[in-house]
Amino acid sequence: MKKILALILTLALGLSLGGCGSDSGTAGKDAGADEKSEGVMTYEEYAAAALETEVVVETYVQAKQSWWDNKATVYTQDKDGAYFIYNMACSQEDYDKLNVGTKIKVTGYKAEWSGEVEIIDATFEIQEGSYVAQALDVTGLLGKEELISHQNQFVTFKGMTVEAAGQDDSGQDVAFLYNWDGSGQEGDDLYFNVSLNGETYTFTVESYLCDNTTEVYNAVKSLKIGDKIDMEGFLYWYEGVNPHITSVTASK
Repeated sequence: MKKILALILTLALGLSLGGCGSDSGTAGKDAGADEKSEGVMTYEEYAAAALETEVVVETYVQAKQSWWDNKATVYTQDKDGAYFIYNMACSQEDYDKLNVGTKIKVTGYKAEWSGEVEIIDATFEIQEGSYVAQALDVTGLLGKEELISHQNQFVTFKGMTVEAAGQDDSGQDVAFLYNWDGSGQEGDDLYFNVSLNGETYTFTVESYLCDNTTEVYNAVKSLKIGDKIDMEGFLYWYEGVNPHITSVTASK
């Protein structure tokens, strides 16, 4: 998400809890989830489309990130792939109807920002049908080129180790930072580092998706360096893999 614009979306915090700490990863899909209407792209066709061209997709809401000034940002997915819809034209009344699993037909333009592929300048229609994605385990794909093919999908990471994210004012290592550089405060995005097989990755709790009243926000604040954790979230991209995490639990 474009963070400069996001800074003015403070009021969206109270409207953006869909997906945080939910059990959406356990739900299945209905029998109609594979069908596309006439003139609608398959995910393969969408992935092959050039940037800045018009795209038409049918997809299913998996989480709502924010609503402001009659524009909504949502994570969506079908059985083949995921679509991040940024600042889609949407009234407050229609935003309230976008429950997890809701099927929508989206017309917009394919765009990219710092590696994140998204649909912008979009409009949508609510349609009949429902689909909730199961979390795909992509732990083994970390560090591999194949991972980007799952961009924006609902995913899980298992058995990862919490590493130092930076240092506090006293010079002590800490497990998370407010904002990427530690310049933030309570209510801002949380950044934390986790490692697997000697490689370290930066994950984020996006505050407009999961604010400081959610379980995941407070779970990350409680992390200790060395903890082993499992996570769920959306495979967002920013200059590389930067998942937006919606659930954190201790590894079994």
